[in-house]
Amino acid sequence: MSMDALKDRLDITDTLYRYGSSIDAGDLGGLRAILADDLHARYGNGAPITGADAAVSWIADSTRDALWQHHFLSVYHVDIHGDRASALVYHTSHKALRSAPGTVNVLVGRYRNELVRLDGWKISELLMEVCRAD
Repeated sequence: MSMDALKDRLDITDTLYRYGSSIDAGDLGGLRAILADDLHARYGNGAPITGADAAVSWIADSTRDALWQHHFLSVYHVDIHGDRASALVYHTSHKALRSAPGTVNVLVGRYRNELVRLDGWKISELLMEVCRAD
């Protein structure tokens, strides 16, 4: 593997991890910075979301009642094809809500992501498959 390919893989992995850590920290600006403007997203069986701003707004609404949350992400596959890449990310997250602070909700799933190199690597497509939600 060339040094350029290794750097791309590290940069892509960093982008994917920043997705979860930005959500956990409530850093919507940081989250927006790693999403392509024309993002296509779908979370579980929810309606498709088009556009990075719409996705950030959806995430903000979905996490508004979060007292705390914590994503565990593992990047399993990264395939790079020039200025495009695909990645498989396993996801387990824990979240407590202000409305039920004594209960921790667990979500297990997979992200299937597409990324594009713009001014850095950006997530251009995000499909979250929900395997289990408690």
